[in-house]
Amino acid sequence: MTNQLVIRTVKDLKLASTKNKAPIWSKLAEMLQKPTIARRVVNVGRLGSVTKENDVVIVPGKVLGTGNISHKITLYCFSISTAAARKIQSSGGRIINHNDIISKFPTGKGVRIIG
Repeated sequence: MTNQLVIRTVKDLKLASTKNKAPIWSKLAEMLQKPTIARRVVNVGRLGSVTKENDVVIVPGKVLGTGNISHKITLYCFSISTAAARKIQSSGGRIINHNDIISKFPTGKGVRIIG
């Protein structure tokens, strides 16, 4: 059985890619269609070491709570643990959904994919 939320998200990402001529959203849709086992896992500590203040980051997989982050980032990911969400928000960061990231960055400029 296929998750209806995943189907809707893929459709939205493909539409945004075509509408805004932004290949990043099409690439993200492809990553979301992969099996769950093939998706990437990134720890908060890694995000803290490869990002800087106010970066906008997409993780095409799951974010786990190991490690710490000392600066704020804006994050969109397919899945996140409770500990990771708490750490990102306590550092001043935000976790947003795909509709928000597409509306704020329609061409994908300034957005980094990590993982």
